[in-house]
Amino acid sequence: MTIKFLKLNATTIEDLKVLSAHLQDSITQPGNILHLNKNRILLIQFNRFMWEDVEKGVFRKNKRILSILKFENVLSVNAKNLNQKKKDHFLDFLAIESKILSDKSYEIVLHFAGDKLIKVNSEVIDCFLDDQGEPWETKNKPRHNIFDE
Repeated sequence: MTIKFLKLNATTIEDLKVLSAHLQDSITQPGNILHLNKNRILLIQFNRFMWEDVEKGVFRKNKRILSILKFENVLSVNAKNLNQKKKDHFLDFLAIESKILSDKSYEIVLHFAGDKLIKVNSEVIDCFLDDQGEPWETKNKPRHNIFDE
């Protein structure tokens, strides 16, 4: 069986929505987030749940894969409710929200469970999602029950 790895590039707000859907329920840790200020790059390593594989059939196994999210042309990065000293604490990814600002730059917000977020200000939308390595099986499939919240 051939595994198709994701290699996606986002240059518009609509493209970011596609990346957001693929990253839903991914997991990362503060130690896997790196802002290279001089290079104007933000890198985040995720354990991405492979929704695209599960949706192919009821007999598919749940899998995760290591994925790198890269933002280029980053002007600034800010975090809310994110303790960067707890490098081994898990962060559950929810969604990407973005908008164009009055100066024609972009505000891109990465939302995580527990009202944690990373706000990226960027000159342009120049973002990449790239799967790395081999996927592995996981017992748990993320569930969303809005009535439990």
